[in-house]
Amino acid sequence: MQTKITVVGITSFCTYLCTYFLNLSMDNMEQYLAVVAVLWLDGVFGIWAGVKREGFKTYKALKITKNTFTWLAILTVILMVEIGFPGTSWLSETIIMPFIIFQIISALKNASKAGFIKYSLLNTILEKIDKHKDK
Repeated sequence: MQTKITVVGITSFCTYLCTYFLNLSMDNMEQYLAVVAVLWLDGVFGIWAGVKREGFKTYKALKITKNTFTWLAILTVILMVEIGFPGTSWLSETIIMPFIIFQIISALKNASKAGFIKYSLLNTILEKIDKHKDK
């Protein structure tokens, strides 16, 4: 009897956690997809550029997966804090948006190194992003 109660308790707890994280991820699906898309875009262009320069490196390719899970964990914690503490809805924009912007810039640079974007076009794009530096 004690074993059944323990199994039911553990199962209930695991069900609660899985349901909580499922609801969290489905309610914020766009944010999760944005993080994954930007990381994989940068990663694929980085791999392509790396193959052209030095050949395929498995450990560099696996960094995409590690970085994806790390940033998904960070986003999950931020969203949990936002839900748990009203008034902190600004956290995900403040923490995740600079990361997204830097990853997009990195993806542009990697796309240029891979030969998908001309270097002159990349410079034009980066100059438009950094307009304030010339003033």
